[in-house]
Amino acid sequence: MSFSIEDFQARAKAGLLADPPLGWNRSDDDMNDRARMIPDGVVTKPAAVLVPIIMRAKGATVLLTQRHADLSKHAGQIAFPGGRMDDGETAVEAALREAQEEIGLDAAFVSPIGFLEGYLTITHYMVTPVVALVREGFSLQAQPDEVDDIFEVPLSFLMDPANRQTQSREWKGMTRHFYVYPHGERYIWGATAGMIKNLHDRLYENSAITF
Repeated sequence: MSFSIEDFQARAKAGLLADPPLGWNRSDDDMNDRARMIPDGVVTKPAAVLVPIIMRAKGATVLLTQRHADLSKHAGQIAFPGGRMDDGETAVEAALREAQEEIGLDAAFVSPIGFLEGYLTITHYMVTPVVALVREGFSLQAQPDEVDDIFEVPLSFLMDPANRQTQSREWKGMTRHFYVYPHGERYIWGATAGMIKNLHDRLYENSAITF
């Protein structure tokens, strides 16, 4: 299977949502019908993340961050740049703003190309993932209070089901399952892993596109 930018763009055009989702149908409770952490009827908070696909000559990569170790929520976890949407903001505007604030990614290098399904987190954020192509030439600067590290993972690694694991933990006497992508010293799980799985499902699982 090819993981060239041309291949990715063709798959993205066919598989991504053209408009932001109005609701969510992916969540941190996926695979956990009997061990749910998100109550019914929860009032959601709108948020957006940027899913940056970098157009490297050697092959496409996915840009990720490691959250600051002292944050009150999700400290040290791997994440896409993103955060809560301000009043009046679109998902694209919020994702680009957060990427600029968190890692110094200039929006001039970023071309949004579509959306994934809405994703509801256990902290009640309804996240809109904005998939975007990022051309080379940008520079990055981590916001030290929010981000400890910025790194790239090959798209080919994340889109290979052989590199995706399902693990579990005990929670209130019940077993919760979740996706994990171990990559070197990194441990990608939680909402980020769920969105990566969604990207794979939309673009590579049972895809009619062949090259």
